[in-house]
Amino acid sequence: MSNLGDLQSLASSIAAVTSPFRNYLNDIYEKYRSLNDGVVADYIPELALAKPEWFGICVVTPDGQIFEVGDCDKLFTIQSISKAFVYGLALEDHGREYVNSKVSVEPTGEAFNSIVLDEATNRPYNPMVNAGAIATADLIKGQNSTERLKRMLAMFKRYTGREHDINVPVFLSEKSTGYRNKAMAYLMLNFGMVSNKIDETLDLYFQQCSILVNAKDLAMLAATLANGGINPVTKERAIDEHYVQDVISVMFTCGMYDASGEWAYRVGIPAKSGVGGGITAVVPSQLGIGTFSPPLDTKGNSLRGIKVCEDLSKDFGLHLFNVAKPERDLKEWLEGGNINDW
Repeated sequence: MSNLGDLQSLASSIAAVTSPFRNYLNDIYEKYRSLNDGVVADYIPELALAKPEWFGICVVTPDGQIFEVGDCDKLFTIQSISKAFVYGLALEDHGREYVNSKVSVEPTGEAFNSIVLDEATNRPYNPMVNAGAIATADLIKGQNSTERLKRMLAMFKRYTGREHDINVPVFLSEKSTGYRNKAMAYLMLNFGMVSNKIDETLDLYFQQCSILVNAKDLAMLAATLANGGINPVTKERAIDEHYVQDVISVMFTCGMYDASGEWAYRVGIPAKSGVGGGITAVVPSQLGIGTFSPPLDTKGNSLRGIKVCEDLSKDFGLHLFNVAKPERDLKEWLEGGNINDW
């Protein structure tokens, strides 16, 4: 070991291996792996190829500890989870006020693919529904489609610490069946909410949804937000700290489709789901959670992922508005040794 940073990294790795929190994750993995409710998304043909038994849980702490169990390396498409992070990039490109003039931040109670705009302002309701995500993608800067895509992929790399590929068959499936999204785009063009680069923007939107990730990536995305925008492992800044609260706030109010209110009430953790089976959840200053399990409930959220997050929230008192003493002390359960002893 060459320096203190290496020693601390080694100590964090050892702590993650010996921590009782790892046993806790193993227990809830075993608890829910036999849950057979829900259905795998099939409105995009490629998504229907996912196996219902796939299941992974990963948690990353702001000091870089990584806890994982199950199919955490299994790749799947990020789908709607991408919306939260592309929204953050749009904020960096244009600032809060301009982005808000194009995309509101109000929950809708409507399905994510509803063709509906705010009657008073003609804006899409929020960046987490398809209309809002298309308008957000339209805001990403770049001289051409290639540069815009490269900037988006570079942004995800800052969050996760690795390069990401696009699942081309999923992208082509999205593009060939995306008539509803195209209708939304032209409706917004009519009201001046997007530019006239409709085809380019839709391609960028379909590509962002087709980025390949795994449960570990989702945990790292969340942990980076939980850590004020800095990747806990690489220490690279992924998003300006001034916009972290914007992203997390919209995740909390709008991130779980039209079940966002129920989620906020029962789980109380900012999160974003995708029909590929992923959920990324942010516990500010404490944890980033990533789950993967393809079977979805009627709202489009991963059933096993919901159960895992419900247990974590309840057992460790992670609900943002919890004031009661939790059943378990998170710090004690995470610690597997004292970093200063190494």
